Amino acid sequence: MKQYTVNKLLAGIANFLSTAFSPLLMPTYGVFFVMWVSVLCLLPYGTRVSVLLVCMGITCIIPIIFLSVMRHFKLIKSLHVDEREQRLIPYLFTALCYAVAAYYLYYCHSPQWFTMFMVGSAITVLLMAVINLKWKISAHMAGIGGLVGLIYQLHVQGLSAIDLLWLLCSVVLVAGLLGSARLVLKRHDTWQVLAGAVVGFLCVSLTMRLFG
Repeated sequence: MKQYTVNKLLAGIANFLSTAFSPLLMPTYGVFFVMWVSVLCLLPYGTRVSVLLVCMGITCIIPIIFLSVMRHFKLIKSLHVDEREQRLIPYLFTALCYAVAAYYLYYCHSPQWFTMFMVGSAITVLLMAVINLKWKISAHMAGIGGLVGLIYQLHVQGLSAIDLLWLLCSVVLVAGLLGSARLVLKRHDTWQVLAGAVVGFLCVSLTMRLFG
């Protein structure tokens, strides 16, 4: 009974982490950090909120609506899209949404490094779509890996308004917890978790570094 209770508690925590750090939320978290801890925090409050809400709508709300429609027509079994074979179309649509968000940032004359963060996110999803044709890679870890890449580049390129070392360490810790959660839920194995984190980090970090 005690072991059952512990396992149930761990599963509950793992599900909470998986929901709170869903891949579709990662761009929104990234935009929030850019708007509130980077040099762009000097922009008017209304401008920052507007950019955050528009990006959230494009990269999170619209993909969720799309997934809901797919589920309604039984094209996917759940909104989590746990089946590798069902991920291609959702991934391609999500990558398109990220590309639209990148264009929006470009249209708003955002700094190039900010636009490149969203471009890097789109590249991450496209790469995952290709990998998932043969192998199930962790989208959760790719998302949090991209967030780590963003904060790392803000820190090393001197784009932050405050010292981001504490935030970087905190997000890396969350990434470790999220990876453990995916293993506890048996959604992925260790290599799939690590591969997702590496892909997300490198795509965002290198895109910002090379083209930002």
